[in-house]
Amino acid sequence: MFKKIITLFVVAVLASCSSSKPTIATTKKQAAVQRPRTASTKKGTYSKPIAKYPSTNNTTEVIQSTSKTVVTSSLITDYVLQYKDIAMGNMQKYGIPASIILAQGILESGAGRGDLALSANNHFGIKCHNDWLGESVRHDDDSSQECFRKYREASESYRDHALFLAGKNRYAVLFTYEKDDYKAWSKGLRACGYATDPNYPDKLISYIERYNLHQYDCQVTGKNYTAINKSEPARSSSSSVSNSNDPNLYEVQKGDTLYSISKKFNILVDDLKQKNNLSDNTLSVGQRLKVK
Repeated sequence: MFKKIITLFVVAVLASCSSSKPTIATTKKQAAVQRPRTASTKKGTYSKPIAKYPSTNNTTEVIQSTSKTVVTSSLITDYVLQYKDIAMGNMQKYGIPASIILAQGILESGAGRGDLALSANNHFGIKCHNDWLGESVRHDDDSSQECFRKYREASESYRDHALFLAGKNRYAVLFTYEKDDYKAWSKGLRACGYATDPNYPDKLISYIERYNLHQYDCQVTGKNYTAINKSEPARSSSSSVSNSNDPNLYEVQKGDTLYSISKKFNILVDDLKQKNNLSDNTLSVGQRLKVK
């Protein structure tokens, strides 16, 4: 009798152990099922760098200067609108075409998005040279860790660019060209050694014509301008027609500045500000100004 009890107990224990095995196997199988989900998550994470640059309706391009920069056409247009007044002022003071200044700024700085522009406000890729006494940064270019000029703000870079061209004998021939002959200036800059890229003139001319930068030369010289690229904003310097019925008023259009309006109506900027009680140079589209 005792042996039968022992036998029944052993059989019960063995049956209990064997019935627990499927539970463990099921757990392992469930863990295995989770693996494809983990792999799928990793795959999704890996794809994110493809969307690094926001999707827009604008065309994109790579600008290769002292750094490789991806920009859109709207970024370039915004860059032009931001610095066109400085470019026109430098044209008037130093005799360098505003279109050339802006095209070089776009190309050399990646429309303000390149490494040197962001880290040193250097928009023209000007290196230190022996006569530079200001701050500097190191950046790989033709050689490793070359010395480039650093500025407190972008406007200083624009001013130094004008002084650099006007003060160097190697660029003296440029100032014998017509002030608004952007094609001659583009080819001359390459010939004088500003850049080693054989396509440098073509790149400058391409930006000038694609973004109608020559219109800013015309605003300074007073010549008429006909847009080359109709899709980009352009306004002839002679188109001074007011959009109101009052000939003494002018309605501000997109791209207008106090300087350009003063040229259109042959009035000093200070007089224009005084007539309209303006405390600064800020304008808004649709604003009406007294011009007579």
